[in-house]
Amino acid sequence: MSYKIVVDSCGELPGRCKADPHFESVPLVLDIDGYLVTDDETFDQADFLRRVAASPNCPKSSCPSPERYLQAYDCEAEHVYAVTLSAELSGSYNSAELGKKLYEEEKGAKDIYVFNSRSASIGETLIALKIEECEKAGMGFQEVVDTVEAYIEAQHTYFVLESLEALRKNGRLSNLKAFVANALNIKPVMGSTPQGTICQLDQARGVNRALKKMVDYIVGGLKDPGEKILAISHCNCPERAEMVKQMILSRVSVKDVIVLDTAGVSSLYASDGGVIVVV
Repeated sequence: MSYKIVVDSCGELPGRCKADPHFESVPLVLDIDGYLVTDDETFDQADFLRRVAASPNCPKSSCPSPERYLQAYDCEAEHVYAVTLSAELSGSYNSAELGKKLYEEEKGAKDIYVFNSRSASIGETLIALKIEECEKAGMGFQEVVDTVEAYIEAQHTYFVLESLEALRKNGRLSNLKAFVANALNIKPVMGSTPQGTICQLDQARGVNRALKKMVDYIVGGLKDPGEKILAISHCNCPERAEMVKQMILSRVSVKDVIVLDTAGVSSLYASDGGVIVVV
């Protein structure tokens, strides 16, 4: 049975997936004071981070249109799956659902399912790879959907930010709190809720201590680690990502490890030096 996996561009795809026709990345657009950046293969992370640092405002992101999702669904594949940013964080999920309705109105019935990742970044990547695994195992469409939804339920996202500027600029952190946190070098340890929102788990003085606390939460919450893929995305800090990987692997054994640099949307939210871990 033929299949296609559509992932919005907040999900970083490994190189082999980018070259695989079973996968398609649908880009969001980033707006830095009117300068538009398409989050696709042309994305220049270094230039983007320079522009963000120079701007007093928080960059904005625009989700793909329903018509763009419709275009992605209009293919020869019999089974089509979309994976989007958490519906609590972006309109990408709703847009993907509207694209499905447009397809059905214009083209007729087709097996299309939209997964709300309830995560972001490399969390979406893991979901896409799980879909691929299920399809290669010969599962039927509904069995893939049920298996992957259960996988999403058990998935956990963690992250530590080097800079709190993005949180300050978008209003998630007051200027006073941001000033105090920066003055005291306090770094929050963040995580995801089952609903796909963001919560603070802990905090520490200095990014290395925060990363160690994050690893404690990751290892403490892991069930059946030998069956899990450890996925790490980082914004322009490969050495930090490698340190986190080694800290985790020194305490647990996992099935596989993926480490990727963040693309556009994830770079926006993780900021320079941020690390995201999903298991």
